[in-house]
Order: sequence, then structure tokens, then C-alpha cells
Amino acid sequence: MNYKVLDGLNLLRQGKVREVYDLGETLLIVASDRISAFDVIMNEVVADKGRLLSEISVFWFDKTKDIIDNHFITNDIYQYPDAAKKHAEYLKGRSMIVKKCKPLAVEFVVRGYVAGSGWKEYQENQMICGNKLPAGLQEFSRLESPIFTPATKEDSGHDINITPEEAAEILGKETEEYLRNISIKLYELGRDYLDKRGIILADTKFEFGIDGNGKLILIDEALTPDSSRFWMKEGYAPGKKQAQYDKQVLRDYLETLDWDKTPPPPTLPAEILEKVRAKYIEVVEKIKM
Repeated sequence: MNYKVLDGLNLLRQGKVREVYDLGETLLIVASDRISAFDVIMNEVVADKGRLLSEISVFWFDKTKDIIDNHFITNDIYQYPDAAKKHAEYLKGRSMIVKKCKPLAVEFVVRGYVAGSGWKEYQENQMICGNKLPAGLQEFSRLESPIFTPATKEDSGHDINITPEEAAEILGKETEEYLRNISIKLYELGRDYLDKRGIILADTKFEFGIDGNGKLILIDEALTPDSSRFWMKEGYAPGKKQAQYDKQVLRDYLETLDWDKTPPPPTLPAEILEKVRAKYIEVVEKIKM
């Protein structure tokens, strides 16, 4: 499954894309080149994906720190402990040392457009995760204001969409309301920044945790192609297929197959993997231009 475990380091957990190592007072997060779709890890990898994802997250952690603090400490390999430095060639560019914290059990998804599972739900009941929307919206329509559409974090399988009220029951009303407002501010910052660079931020997911001082902070990743839908601004119109900057290239390919979206995954052709890689590279270049 393309898992790489670094000897001499204490592996805490492995996710779909990342490995997390316990360094004592801090954590080492390593972004692999694995790629997943529909919560299933593919057998093949996308070359350099981990480095590209890390580069984007580090950029946004710095860009958003005035809205909310985050877990990022450093990605300077020379500041890593000796046990990690011996893996410098692999870790450089694809890793970061972060604060330890307790992750919250809710993912904060913000949508500015009707797409994906949101479009499917809207067609059924004119709502998305408890948010009542106007009639007559098309797929990919822009919403008048961004909406909060939370989901529960599942260890395996698909995350489950819930309503803001259900999120408040899990987290407490005060925490849910605070982080909902923070998430929308983060989305709006990303949306406005990307808009100037020809990218539409259709939706994105944020994760938060509680650090050792009891402070709520942004964790995991931020505004990457793995946690967001990026569309090309040029040529955008509701009701038609959008040109994507994220891994939708992979999702679209998988939708053409006779596959039930459960393991094992199908074999991916090299040209699809290269198209995905090109999209990651392009979005990094546009974000940092």
C-alpha cells in the first residue's frame, strides 16, 4: 500500500496520506505521495505529491495565522532531532514538526458553491447539511454566502455529513459557533486570494485541535488540492462541468469504471497519475505567484 515507516522514529499513526511520528513534546508529520479517492487509497502514487501538499500547507499556515493560530512549528530539516535528520533526503520538503494537540471529532467544511455530495443532497431536499438554500440552483452554482457543512471524522470509510446543530451537540455550542465563524473567515481569505490568481475555491475542509495550553488551533492541512475543490475561474459557468485544479481528475476517471468505491482500488494508468501531478504543480505555481 506504499507505506514507508522511518526506522528510529516512534510511529504514532498512519493515515490515508500522512504518517505521524511522536517526537516527545512535538509531532513529525510526513506527507507521502499516496493518493486516495472516495476514501480509498490507490495502489499507485503521484510523484512529488507529498512535497507539493506540504508546500501549500506551510504557505497557508503563515497566511492564516492572524485569523487563528496553527500547529506548525518548522519544516527546516536542520532543526529536526537527530533521529529524523538521518532521513533528511526523504523528509526534506514533505514533512513538518508540529505542536501536539487533541483533534476535534468534527471536520469543518465550508462551501461557496453547490457541488459534490452537496449537489446530490440539494436535489433531494433543497438543503445541504441542514442549510436551507434557494430553489432553482444549478450544479456548480455560487451561493450568496458560504455555508458551514460539517462532517464527522471516521477512522475508516466515508466521513458522514451532519448538520451544524449536530456538530454543536458533539463539540458544545460555544466551540461550534466560534470555529464555524473562523472556518468561514478562513474560506473567505482563501477564496479572495485565489480569485486574484484565476482559481475558484468551491469548497474546503478545515480541522482543529486543542493544544497543550487548551487553545483551539488549526491542524492537519490547509487549503490544499486534497482538502479543497479548486476550479479554473476562466470559463466558469454554473450547470456545466468545471475545469479542475484538484484531484477531481482522478475522481472523474474512477467514475467511468465499474468500481463500487470500496477496496481494492482499480489499477490507475500512468497518464491519469501524470495529469493529477500536473494539476498539483500548477496550483502550487498559481498560489505562490
